[in-house]
Amino acid sequence: MKTKVPVLIFCSLLICSCSSFYQMLKFSPSSRLKDISYLQETPNLLFQFYYSDTLANDYLRELRTRYEIDVLVKEQTNDLDKIKSVLDWTSKQWTHNGANNPTKQDALTILKEAREGKQFRCVEYGIVATAALNSIGIPARTLGLKTRDVEKVMRGAGHVVSEVFSKELNKWIFIDPQFNIIPTLNGKPLNGVEFRKEIFNKNINLKLVNKQGDLSAEESENYIKWIGKYLFYFDVLFDQQTLNNSKFKSINGMTKLTLVPVGQKEPRIFQRHSKIDYSYYTHSLNDFYRKPE
Repeated sequence: MKTKVPVLIFCSLLICSCSSFYQMLKFSPSSRLKDISYLQETPNLLFQFYYSDTLANDYLRELRTRYEIDVLVKEQTNDLDKIKSVLDWTSKQWTHNGANNPTKQDALTILKEAREGKQFRCVEYGIVATAALNSIGIPARTLGLKTRDVEKVMRGAGHVVSEVFSKELNKWIFIDPQFNIIPTLNGKPLNGVEFRKEIFNKNINLKLVNKQGDLSAEESENYIKWIGKYLFYFDVLFDQQTLNNSKFKSINGMTKLTLVPVGQKEPRIFQRHSKIDYSYYTHSLNDFYRKPE
């Protein structure tokens, strides 16, 4: 495969390799992984997720037709190939800029401003991929990732990707739209928690793929070294309709659900200063990975 994993990963690895001093001062996250676990409790009925009705959704219809998302997947016959096509397309819409925000946090605004030459963060890749997949009837959600030392470090404590639900495979699938990557094990795509487990276990059968095929061993190793530290806390919005409205549906004032490993602290601060006062917390995979309704 000719496409190279973006320079950001290599720069991050270079910094991390010589940054024990910075980590000691808690400037940047630790890359050391811990053995963690989750529960399989009965889902909490309090938590309700909202996904888009594609056919009755004018916003998603506009997104699908204006950017020809339906044409993009026209020749694909299964969910995974459609997901790969949308992932590949999303990754090519702009070049990453970690310090730039769109005027509004919705896919149509982001894509319009990208066509005008603006560049955006991982957050915006996640929003666009999620909306594009929802627009063709494949349920998706933007997934926030946080390091285990999210409260203590000054920078680099978060990353944003997406997860998409395949009805054919009956499972959630982790995708990184910024880097155009899907993790797989023996040909089966993985969700975020499964991906983290195989990284920790150093499973030699773990492969990273995209529309062009398997990433090279070097590219895969670099990405895995970089992403591993982020796969500790996972959070999602209850409202995954991803429209042009920043007023997300909430449950008792909480807009998100955060998955926390058993025995680990519920994060209440992001990078020392920003309060996390918008989330419920759970240890249960059955809460976090329930099927979309």
